[in-house]
Amino acid sequence: MDLETARARVLDTAEELFYGRGVQAVGMDEIRSASGVSLKRLYQLFPSKGDLVEAYLRRRDARWRAALAGYVDTRPAEVRVLAVFDWLYQWFGEDDFRGCGFVNCFGELGSTSPVVADVTRAHKQAFQEYLAGLVAATGGSPELAVHLALLAEGAITTASIAGSPEPARQARAAAILLLDRYFAGR
Repeated sequence: MDLETARARVLDTAEELFYGRGVQAVGMDEIRSASGVSLKRLYQLFPSKGDLVEAYLRRRDARWRAALAGYVDTRPAEVRVLAVFDWLYQWFGEDDFRGCGFVNCFGELGSTSPVVADVTRAHKQAFQEYLAGLVAATGGSPELAVHLALLAEGAITTASIAGSPEPARQARAAAILLLDRYFAGR
């Protein structure tokens, strides 16, 4: 098996196991066994579990943001902000939804892993910047984008705890109120 195939298998396995059960609950030997990649190859690709966790998070970030943008950016500009919440509703309804993988990982390792903390902060910042771009396109302010990001983040956490996609709908309704008040006050 070539390096790229092995890397993809390991990352696919790590994503499934880390997101499904938590980073600390999954050992490198379990990753090796489930991925079918030899231990020697695994450690060639990722010299430590920390390296694998970082690669998992970076790939998850790229995939998550691409999926969000792929959904939202196909909508008319005037509804893109609300489309974020529609996409969240779909995501929350997936069978394997366990909340934000970054928050989960940060909760496990953030105080002991500067890399996890940095990657998590970068992911959250990128999401907020994405929302800021959507809000700016409607004539809204960066502060409005921060408020909307907090609604989205709260919905992610609440949906994970509740085991229901409904917090996305509730956050969307709150976003409508926030947008209406913001634009009425201008």
